[in-house]
Amino acid sequence: MSPLRAIGAGNQRRVAAWAGLGAGLLLGCTTGIRPVDGPSPGLRRPELTSWFGSTPVLDGVIAPGEWNDATEFRGVRDWVAEFSPVTDERDLALRGWVKHDAEWLHFAFEVTDNQLYGLATERWLPRENSRAHELSREGFPWFGDEIEILLNGSHRWAGDESAEGSAASWQMVCNLTKSRLGGLGVGGLLEGEPRSEPAAWNTYRDWIERGVQRAVARPQPDGRGYVIEWSVRFDPCVELAPGRPYSPAAGNAAVGLNLAVGDLDRPEDGTGNFGNFRHEQWWAGAPHTRTQKNNFGTLRLQGTQRKP
Repeated sequence: MSPLRAIGAGNQRRVAAWAGLGAGLLLGCTTGIRPVDGPSPGLRRPELTSWFGSTPVLDGVIAPGEWNDATEFRGVRDWVAEFSPVTDERDLALRGWVKHDAEWLHFAFEVTDNQLYGLATERWLPRENSRAHELSREGFPWFGDEIEILLNGSHRWAGDESAEGSAASWQMVCNLTKSRLGGLGVGGLLEGEPRSEPAAWNTYRDWIERGVQRAVARPQPDGRGYVIEWSVRFDPCVELAPGRPYSPAAGNAAVGLNLAVGDLDRPEDGTGNFGNFRHEQWWAGAPHTRTQKNNFGTLRLQGTQRKP
C-alpha cells in the first residue's frame, strides 16, 4: 500500500508513493538478491523464528497452552508507522505467535484496539472510494481493522518490486468485518495485493476457496480488541524456488516476511491520513516502501526442531 493508499485511474493497487526515493536510498543497493548485512538507516528489519509444534484449532480463541510451543512477539508502538504513530498501547497493541507443523505455517494475533470499526462505529466509507466494501478488485480489502501477511519464499529480489501474488511471493488480508467466504459483516480472508493483476487476484481467491489459506477473526467479548488465527499451507503457498514448496522434513529455511496491523476508527480520528486511517503499523521496512521485498524482515523456519 502507498501512503496514499489510493486507487488511481487504471491502478487499484497500493503503489509506493515516493518512487523517486526508491529502495536505493533506503538500502544503498537495489540489485542485491540476498538480504543486506544489518539494517540501513531508517529501515527496520527484524527476525522471527518458527519452531515445529502442534496444530492449533482455528477458532479465534487463544486457548490455554495452545501456542506455548510457538515464538511469541509483541508490538506495535515500535513498529513502522505509515500513518499516525501509536503512543498508547490501550489504543493499539499486539501480541502474536508463529509456529509450524508438517504442512502448515500458523500465526495468531491478539490485538488490543479501543474502538472497532463497523462494530463500535458506523461502517463509514472513505471519500477516496465509495466501493471500498465491494468484494471485487475495485474494493479496498484492507479498509477496516485488519492484519496483513506478506511473504517472499526465496527471500530474494531484483530491485524495489513488491509481491507478485503467487506461490513465490504474496500479500494477503484478514479483515475483522468482511471476508471472501462470509461476505460483509463476517471477518476472514480477502484477496490482497496486487489485486489489480488478474492472475494475483485469481490465485488469492483460489487459495481462499480451496482452504489452503485459512483464517478466523473474532472480536473480543468486551469489544476492546480481537483475535485472528491464520494458517498457510506450505504447498502451494510457500515456494522457496519454482515448484519447490517448503517442507520441514527438508530442514531449515529463511523466508522474507512482513506483517501489518491496520486500525480504522472514526473519520475524525484519521484526519489528514489516506482513507482517514488512524494507524497502520508494519513489523518491518520503512514508511512508504514497506511492501517492497527488500524491506521485509526474516522468518526462520526451523524444520522439525521444536522450541527449546
